[in-house]
Order: sequence, then C-alpha cells, then structure tokens
Amino acid sequence: MAIFLNKDSKVIVQGMTGSTGMKHTKLMLADGTNIVGGVNPRKAGTSVDIDGSDIPVFGTVAEAIEKTGANVSVLFVPPAFAKAAVVEAIDAEIPLAVVITEGIAVHDSAAFYAYAVSQGNKTRIIGPNCPGLITPGQSNAGIIPGDITKPGRIGLVSKSGTLTYQMMYELRDIGFSSAVGIGGDPIIGTTHIDALAAFEADPDTDLIVMIGEIGGDAEERAAAFIKENVTKPVVGYVAGFTAPEGKTMGHAGAIVSGSSGTAAAKKEALEAAGVKVGKTPTETAKLAREILAG
Repeated sequence: MAIFLNKDSKVIVQGMTGSTGMKHTKLMLADGTNIVGGVNPRKAGTSVDIDGSDIPVFGTVAEAIEKTGANVSVLFVPPAFAKAAVVEAIDAEIPLAVVITEGIAVHDSAAFYAYAVSQGNKTRIIGPNCPGLITPGQSNAGIIPGDITKPGRIGLVSKSGTLTYQMMYELRDIGFSSAVGIGGDPIIGTTHIDALAAFEADPDTDLIVMIGEIGGDAEERAAAFIKENVTKPVVGYVAGFTAPEGKTMGHAGAIVSGSSGTAAAKKEALEAAGVKVGKTPTETAKLAREILAG
C-alpha cells in the first residue's frame, strides 16, 4: 500500500522538455516511475529518448490522458506559466498534480487552488514549491532522491524539502511507506491533515513522522486533527526554534508574528495532542525508532 502514488501510477511531466524537467524525468525513470509522456504545446507530436525510453510529447494534458491513461502530472513549469499549466491539469481532471515550481505568486496559487475546489476537487494538488512525493520501490513523482531510503512502514509528511531528505536518510534502515513534501508556501493544495488522514487509513503505515516549520497555524490545526482522528503514533519536528520574531525565514510561509506561528507554540500544541516532538531532526528520528522498537 501507499498514499497518493504507487507502482500503477501513470505519470506525465508538464515541462518535461526543459532542462530541469529532463533532468528529473531521467531521475524519476531511474527510480522505476512509469512515465508515459510529456506535455509541451510547441513540441507536440515529437518524442524524447531518455536512457533508452522513448517518451512521447503531447500538446495538452487532456491529450496525454486520452492516449496514455495518465493519472499523475508532475509540473516543472516556470513560475509565470505555472498557473495556466495547473488550470489545464485541473480541466483535464487528472487525479494528482504535483507542482514542483518555486516562486509562484501567492495570488496565482490561490487562484488555481480555488479553481480546483470549484471544479469539485477532482484534482489533488501537491505543492507548489515542494519536492513532490515518493513511494519507495514503486514510484517517485518529483525531485526527492530515490536512493536515500527503502520501502518500509513509516509515513512522512513535511513542509520542508531538505528536512524530508534528512529524515528519510536518518531512518533509511527502517524505510517508508510513502513520503510527501507538501511545500512551505502560504497557500498549498494538500495539507498536513490530508496526509495524516491518508496515512491513518493506510494499513501498511505503522508510524507517522510530521515535519512542520514556523509560520501560520497548519501544525496547530494538524495537532487538533491528530487528537481527534489519528490512532497511530505520530512523532514531529518543527523547524525554526531560533528564528527571530517578525522575520521571514526561507519559505514564504514562514513568518512569525507574536506568539502565533512560533516553533514553541507548535511544539506545545503537538505535544498536547500526544505527539512526541524532537528538538532536532536526529532526535525526532530517535523517537520514531524507540516507538517502533516498542
């Protein structure tokens, strides 16, 4: 089992023919991802040879779905064109759109997320500004390195890309059912709560690791959800304990005002919900090990 992505997922890449898209298409293929096509209106009808795989390029997402049965799109589209690309994916009703692009205007993210909702939420959006998601040994949709872990029974949901990789590496001997990088922008599609609910329902996930960071109240809301709905053990880490108040830190969403959004406030809320919270990623991994060891 896995959440959102598995060995049967048929993946297309919007922006595959650009340098970043090509690089990561190659890496995703190496991880066993079933990539069935790319999308570029200017190169429709052509194909690209990547390490012996001849991948067709389609003019639209709708055409790619019609010809290949694709059910996942990974987007490596420049920020200025990302909104139109996501809207196109939503119009084609692809079940999962993974928006890797960094630097998308918040207004654009708000617009395509609202559009997805208005169309009945037929398309799950992950991101933007995220590393994507991986189900080790089955499929990799995004930029998460596929060689730093193995299949296992830990579920991981994280705002931070680099901390996703670190946690996967720290617990590589145990392995992961799925790891989802949801992105750190102020407006994202899939939230901590969405991933927590999916991991709770997944029979092959025994423990959940949740990584948050300062800014907003997503982690506090996740804590309330965990308290009411999650029966599996959850361990957490919140990045930004040393961040100065009122300063934007790295991710656009990581802004602290007053006591709201601080790492300490988030840690307190999570611990009140029964989540063990580590002070560092390494300590968090140690907590996960102790729980799994019984």
